[in-house]
Amino acid sequence: MGKFRRHSEAQAIPWIYNPWLDLIIGCGGWSAPLLLISYLSLASSTRIWAVAFYVLALFFNYPHYMATIYRAYHRAEDFEKYRVFTVHITALVLLTLVLSHVWLGLLPWIFTLYLTWSPWHYSGQNYGLFMMFARRAGANPDKTTTRALYGAFIASYLILFLSFHTGPSSDPLFISLGIPPFIGKWEQVVLGAAFIVLSIFGFSRLARATEWKRLIPCITLFSSQFLWFFLPAAISLIKGLSIPQNRYSTGVLAVLHSAQYLWITSYYAKRETANPETSGASRRKWRPLAYFGVLILGGIALFVPGPWMASRAFHHDFTASFLIFTALVNIHHFILDGAIWKLRDGRVASLLLNSRDRIASAASDAGGSIVTAARWLVGDSTGARTLRISAAVLLLVWGSVDQVRYYLSLRTDDLADLQRAADLDAFDSSLQIRLARRAMEDNRPQLAEAAWKRAIAANPADPAPRHGFLELLIHQKRYDDAYQFTEASLRYLPKDANLLFDRGVLALQRGKADEARADWELALASDPGEINAHLYLATELDNQGKAREAAQHYAAYIEKAVQKRSSDRPDPRTLIALIMRMADCQARSSQIDLALRSYHLAERLAVETHNPKLQSIADINEAAAQAKAGRISASLPLYQEALQIDTATQDRSAGAEDWLSYAQFLDNSGFPPRLAYACVTKSDEIRKAQTTQTMASKTETEADKTTEPQADDTATALRQSLERRLGKSAGPIRKDPGPVLAEALQLRP
Repeated sequence: MGKFRRHSEAQAIPWIYNPWLDLIIGCGGWSAPLLLISYLSLASSTRIWAVAFYVLALFFNYPHYMATIYRAYHRAEDFEKYRVFTVHITALVLLTLVLSHVWLGLLPWIFTLYLTWSPWHYSGQNYGLFMMFARRAGANPDKTTTRALYGAFIASYLILFLSFHTGPSSDPLFISLGIPPFIGKWEQVVLGAAFIVLSIFGFSRLARATEWKRLIPCITLFSSQFLWFFLPAAISLIKGLSIPQNRYSTGVLAVLHSAQYLWITSYYAKRETANPETSGASRRKWRPLAYFGVLILGGIALFVPGPWMASRAFHHDFTASFLIFTALVNIHHFILDGAIWKLRDGRVASLLLNSRDRIASAASDAGGSIVTAARWLVGDSTGARTLRISAAVLLLVWGSVDQVRYYLSLRTDDLADLQRAADLDAFDSSLQIRLARRAMEDNRPQLAEAAWKRAIAANPADPAPRHGFLELLIHQKRYDDAYQFTEASLRYLPKDANLLFDRGVLALQRGKADEARADWELALASDPGEINAHLYLATELDNQGKAREAAQHYAAYIEKAVQKRSSDRPDPRTLIALIMRMADCQARSSQIDLALRSYHLAERLAVETHNPKLQSIADINEAAAQAKAGRISASLPLYQEALQIDTATQDRSAGAEDWLSYAQFLDNSGFPPRLAYACVTKSDEIRKAQTTQTMASKTETEADKTTEPQADDTATALRQSLERRLGKSAGPIRKDPGPVLAEALQLRP
């Protein structure tokens, strides 16, 4: 059918270096064990892995960026050929670098672009190597096969893309598209099916052109793509887990990709040096150690000096600057890499595919000051050699210091190491935050205060150090300083809900209730999720006698609190107590039906969470509300249930109050006076027993100073009223109220 053509060299050798190195590094054969180890141990050894990845970046990540720079800039003809990328795009990236340091609002957009683009870049490299190995193995797939295989790689990336951008972002530096979860899930399912179909179709057609054995590199590469993108997304889809976006750009996948990139670029550079038609400096003897030395030093130069100089010279936050450099160097790498590595480029194809086609010489005598300076720098003059050696030593020392600083900055359990790291670079807000927290734990308030202030100075727009410093001031009871600090901080962050909430609390502490309410309302307008503002507003409104408004804020707090994760919700006792406070407000504002539903909800939650005392309180309150609404038949069993719970739990204090409440209910509802009198007598007995027990528990001296507390005025008035009505029949009941109490507990509507 003519669907495939074989290379003229049918027995083409598919390997780049050797089978084991090519399969493990170049084709990602080590992906499965490394991914498994990292994912299983990352949670338990976060600091160890963070340091390990930071060290690996020196030898893999940083050099792999420099390899692209080396490829595009070290030959004058390549520099001119890709001038739009080597000059104009580079200038645009540098301009963005400056602007993002001036306006930090650009950082989330840049970082989102970097994190979203990274897996696409990884996929593109895997696909390019896949096609290279296929053609080296003797297969030359037609357009239909190529498009099917390319479609499979694209589908696997899009599945991950949807994982990143479905739902809200959990990372403040990542701006999610907010794709609805239902839509994102089904789009991933469709793309997963497309990935499987396109993979089977593409491989079946590719296998017709050559032996399966010769496709082992292609199969391994495709397996790596599957492990990197399809499998994690499928697991997250099935298990409902989220995929951290930054793990794909800064974790083990970045190391795997970088090692793969260095593997192929080193081969290209070696072939380019050995090629007899290569001109200029590139014709020198291939020296792998020198080549990798240049890449390591160049990589350090790309990532390390910039953030250090920005933080030192301009007092810019080191962490923010490092993230900016990381994102923009990556983006520049993605653009440049996409331009210079094309198998359809004759020179690239000739060196990577073992082609016998002649390489068209693109050598030129490109001039200009930049090229002239570059030629002098790589020359053999004494000055050039001295400059190169000095720069190399400086970069190595700088890189080593950076590694030490990073290691010390992660030693959150060692205050001395954190201080040493801060001495190396004081304008790292993240480091200063860790130092301040450690100092607070070690009871070093002055050191903590200085660290919080340095963190705020390094990144004034970051709310975290401001909240930490405010917490310190409140802990030290420096309320005036805390209030003034919130006033100053709100000039930088006028819509920060946490700061508005804190200023409201401090204003209330200063006796400015109206100002406190205004701040809490502003906090809710800025962030409806600041549910504590609802609680404080409800409490203050309740204290001011504005029961209806208070009930609304109690309801809003409770509704949002129960929607949180179980670990973040208030404990059941607190939640039940708040529901009853809401119900009390509803009852006082004549919202009887709402109050009854709230009391019933509190009772049900108390039963479910095994809190009998709270169940008793809820029963009594609901019974009182039912009685107020004239529903005697509904009140009666609630009172009786509450009293039975008090007896079972031996809660004397609650029992005294509840027997009195029951007596009032019986008397007001028209039941025989003797029933109410027996209940008042029982309440009096419990109170006297409590008083006796309290007196006995005190020392003799304390007992002499203690007088018997006066009886409750309500109980006294009710008892006297009932005794007048009962006359002589009150005496037997007072001596033995038991039988009448049993009758009262057995009453039915």
